[in-house]
Amino acid sequence: MEKPLSVAAIKALLSEIDYPLDERISIFQVDQRKGVVAALKTWEKRLEKQQLKEDKFKKMLQNEQAIWGRGLSFIAGIDEVGRGPLAGPVVAAAVILPKDFQILGINDSKQLSSEKREKFFIEIQEHALGIGIGIKDHSIIDDINIYQATKLAMLEAVQQLPQTPGYLLIDAMKLPTTIPQESLIKGDSKSLSIAAASIVAKVTRDRMMSEYDLLYPGYGFAQNAGYGTKIHLEGLAKLGVCPIHRHSFAPVRNTVNKKRF
Repeated sequence: MEKPLSVAAIKALLSEIDYPLDERISIFQVDQRKGVVAALKTWEKRLEKQQLKEDKFKKMLQNEQAIWGRGLSFIAGIDEVGRGPLAGPVVAAAVILPKDFQILGINDSKQLSSEKREKFFIEIQEHALGIGIGIKDHSIIDDINIYQATKLAMLEAVQQLPQTPGYLLIDAMKLPTTIPQESLIKGDSKSLSIAAASIVAKVTRDRMMSEYDLLYPGYGFAQNAGYGTKIHLEGLAKLGVCPIHRHSFAPVRNTVNKKRF
């Protein structure tokens, strides 16, 4: 009688099996050893997560596929990061993905850990047909308001693309441009291109705020990215405003400037 595989050997095999109808699974399922039963449950959960990722990926490509089906290529997904913070710029990104883009797990940047954002940021840079970045700093935000500054950042992101897109998918905004466009509410959870843009914009801005944290310590910019957290508000009360604070935002406007910088 052939000796059964060890639990460790079965775990190793399961880590390589991605097909639910693999004939080896039926053999493992009759094995009553606790270690094998637990390993099968872990394997099933892994496949369930993988299927959810694949389903989400297909769903988030529906807008792009409909547009590609109309004969339009070079779809730019556009999103911004930084409308709510009390300090720093608003950053927009425009990303054109290829039709054969196959990286699973991309989602609204707010739904991802910083580690996953960094990973996807690198992969998007490697595979995207084009990436454009638009940045409008605190002074522009104060001059024309955050909504208009966001529009300018998005337009700049489109202009920075290496090619003119044939269509724009924009997260909850409409832009003054002749390029055909569609505004999607919560687009970063509905469109893969917009989600990719949200990741690029978020990582770009977070890196900028980490650099500002070195220049202007005491507000927690590396951790809060300029949002009005407790540490940030305490820093404002103690230190006053710094050169990248948005004076048109009430918590900053209401703070006595102690002229630290």
